[in-house]
Amino acid sequence: MSVREIPMYIDGQAVQSQSQEWRDVVNPATQEVVARVPFCTAEEVERAVASAKEAFKTWRKVPLAKRMRIMLKLQALIRDNTDELAALITEEHGKTLPDAAGEVGRGLEVVEHACSITSLQLGELAENAASEVDVYTLNQPLGVGAGITAFNFPIMLPCFMFPLAIATGNTFVLKPSEQDPSSTMRLVELAHEAGIPAGVLNVVHGGPDVANQIADHTDIKALSFIGSTHVGSLLYNRAAAAGKRMQSMMGAKNHCVIMPDANRSQAINNLLGSAYGAAGQRCMANSVAVLVGEAREWLADIVEGTRSMKVGPGTQTDADLGPLVSPQAKERVERLITAGEKEGAKLLVDGRGYQVEGYPDGNFVGPTLFTDVTPEMTIYREEIFGPVLCVVTVDTLDEAIAFINANPNGNGTSIFTNSGWVARRFESDIDVGQVGINVPIPVPVAYFSFTGSRASKLGDLGPNGKQAIAFWTQTKTVTARWFEPENVSSGINSTISLG
Repeated sequence: MSVREIPMYIDGQAVQSQSQEWRDVVNPATQEVVARVPFCTAEEVERAVASAKEAFKTWRKVPLAKRMRIMLKLQALIRDNTDELAALITEEHGKTLPDAAGEVGRGLEVVEHACSITSLQLGELAENAASEVDVYTLNQPLGVGAGITAFNFPIMLPCFMFPLAIATGNTFVLKPSEQDPSSTMRLVELAHEAGIPAGVLNVVHGGPDVANQIADHTDIKALSFIGSTHVGSLLYNRAAAAGKRMQSMMGAKNHCVIMPDANRSQAINNLLGSAYGAAGQRCMANSVAVLVGEAREWLADIVEGTRSMKVGPGTQTDADLGPLVSPQAKERVERLITAGEKEGAKLLVDGRGYQVEGYPDGNFVGPTLFTDVTPEMTIYREEIFGPVLCVVTVDTLDEAIAFINANPNGNGTSIFTNSGWVARRFESDIDVGQVGINVPIPVPVAYFSFTGSRASKLGDLGPNGKQAIAFWTQTKTVTARWFEPENVSSGINSTISLG
């Protein structure tokens, strides 16, 4: 099998990097090298930003309807190429093909939302706000935007960023994850096939040096980041110091509350899918189950369900979860499982040392289940980002709410119940940005904003929905009066009154 050399994308063309530093992109089920990705030089990043800056001069003036038609073409191309994109995701990330196709579908939702740009970017008007004075707002693009994405959703996360940024008239520099860049690059190719002009969407690759250069660059006006809390916090501070707008969606510790009145099989099946799907490599994964009252008696069923989950390569379509993205990720997850044992949690299902027949070198960790977990334990404090579920039991809904609110993170949470009163109480009192009611992974549809909170988010405005339109535009307010040709001035007005 030939090894792909991942190009940059600058000024409308695939360009090979001249960097001396390249990294292997590895199939996590086999350890086969499938691609090589460059860590771009500082000069190459400068070229990408300069291309975007130059393209902004004309792109910002392109009519809304034309931008809309490009997005319409892009959504059609993504839909037609879903299988190809999903296969690339699975090859480099490891998630199952059905899960990868689902990811493409969630990214597609954002592009479909961007197709409504002719109504999304409208301003406001007040006629005769004062005597013959009209006041109106213009929602104008910022300039060059940038995005830095994590490995776990190589299609969905870029779609959270560049479609709305470009549709609102900005140009863009994207730095995808170096661990699985091929599907992102194919998405960029489709964007140019849809008609995005040269320089409007550029791609560079690299690690911390490239990310820092983007955060520091004075020609980049806004930066969107999705990834770890450590990196997101550092970039947020750098970007703020450089005077740019910043949104940073970061780590999580999501809880799924199961009430005793919930539909038992529905609640357990949804819990297991959200905890172990994608091998737990989702920032919205439910990694903590909170069993309330008599629901603690369902633990045996949860254990049985955990043991029934099927692990295999992503191409095995009946597999429930595939490998972790890298040997380093596997080592970290297994180390945290060992720490949980040592700190006193009860290990009911152990996924360490998991072997899949025919794939001896895969980064597999089986579904793992702990009980007797307390907030002081490492497996509760840290985001494991693997197929590890911690089970906590409490007596009441009040205790469940207090337990979740005491966690520093606020990305997502879910509750399973058949009581409207319980659900309403939970959504009202829980201090978490995204809430699911009988929905295990409450990532909102794209025309609503992604609203993580507390330590899971820095910046006032999140991706998608109305918040994304506000993030990628600046509001200009115009106060206008037009005098009649024969109007005679009534004298000097030295007050602030509009008169």
